[in-house]
Amino acid sequence: MRFEGNLTSWNDERGFGRIESSQGGEPIFVHVSAWPRGTGRPQLGQAVSFEVELGPKGKRAKNVQLVQFRRPVRPSERATRAQWGTATLFAIPAFLVIYVVVAAVWKLPLWVAGLYLAVSAATFLAYAADKSAASSGAWRTPESTLHMLAVAGGWPGALLAQQLLRHKSTKQPFRQVFWATALLNVVGLVLLASPLRRSLLPAL
Repeated sequence: MRFEGNLTSWNDERGFGRIESSQGGEPIFVHVSAWPRGTGRPQLGQAVSFEVELGPKGKRAKNVQLVQFRRPVRPSERATRAQWGTATLFAIPAFLVIYVVVAAVWKLPLWVAGLYLAVSAATFLAYAADKSAASSGAWRTPESTLHMLAVAGGWPGALLAQQLLRHKSTKQPFRQVFWATALLNVVGLVLLASPLRRSLLPAL
């Protein structure tokens, strides 16, 4: 049977400490030999799960594993996620309709579609690399870079990455800026493709 608790004391020189079980009772002795390999030095406050066995001096922990803390999701957050999910469901199909109409009415060159595909692919890979870095503790991709890729035309790839990789899909401030960049890109596409371009950018 496994229990959960937190490491409340640790003697690094002697290689042992105590775990306070979430079920209460006396702290459980834990030796460094029971600590999972490859997880670094034990740190006070770490959440762990463990089994209990009888040692020469009483109960002790064995087969210790680190537990990643997961904050409970509040009802308001569930509602926000549902709203984001609805928007995600229709965003790309709606954009495809807009793109087809714009391309048919104002004769968009084919390289524009290729640009969207290339930047979206690059953005998807940037999200994948950032998620991998977040898991390994390596250097992260700045959020400003992800937003720049989105506004440059990579937002469909970002949207797919958020849903398929489950990365940056629940952080509300980031998502708000993301949708702003997506809207800015679509508005920019329409303006640059329309006759208004001549009055906005007469040199082009």
